[in-house]
Amino acid sequence: MIKVTIYKEHNDFVRITTDGHANFDEYGRDIVCSGVSSLVINTINSIDRLTDTTLNVESNDDEGYINCIINNPGHDSNLLMKSLVLGLEGIRDSYSKKYLQIIIREV
Repeated sequence: MIKVTIYKEHNDFVRITTDGHANFDEYGRDIVCSGVSSLVINTINSIDRLTDTTLNVESNDDEGYINCIINNPGHDSNLLMKSLVLGLEGIRDSYSKKYLQIIIREV
């Protein structure tokens, strides 16, 4: 199962972590894992390239681990993160909660 944890401070998104693999299908054919990875990586790249927000990112592909700290969140990074949540919820609702867990925490 992929576990995505999104951290908010007041109304700002300040961190996202992913951990694990969906195990929906065999490696290379797992569309749930591919979809989640694409959404998360695209969101991180979009925040980095399209906003004034700075990020600290670490990852481990073998473990399906990403930790992204959003240092100075603003309107644009928050909008991109809302879009990420919308996409992740769509995957979860289409393929079952047994493959993807989304946790939103207030810090």
